[in-house]
Amino acid sequence: MSKLGKIRVLALGLIRDGERIFVSEGYDSLKQETYYRALGGGVDFGETSQAALKREFQEEIQADLTNINYVGCIESIFICNGKQGHEIIQLYECDFVDSKFYQLESLIFSESKNHQHKALWVDIADFKSGKLRLVPEDFFAYL
Repeated sequence: MSKLGKIRVLALGLIRDGERIFVSEGYDSLKQETYYRALGGGVDFGETSQAALKREFQEEIQADLTNINYVGCIESIFICNGKQGHEIIQLYECDFVDSKFYQLESLIFSESKNHQHKALWVDIADFKSGKLRLVPEDFFAYL
């Protein structure tokens, strides 16, 4: 997640399909809790957040994005796997160019050689009811 003592700038994509959103699944082993977050990743020095969003989706799941619109900024300070994190999230609403992504139940992608994640469509109602945990909580303001 985050390096201790560093603020991480992220670009995340809010992709909707009716009443569901496309998210990545994570697991906090200390809390023994599964959580979900919009896909995207870190903004590199000298890169715009929109360019980072496009790059991250291409690198992680080989997907191109369209209809990209900036919706807001979220600041998130949290503890995950016993480590404090601090993120500034640039949030974009967007769509997949390729309709095949809307047909998928889930997919597995790699952030690095040793780190695999699952991305999937989840009903927004499952987050609003508390059945599943969406992070950061401030993300709800954009649903």
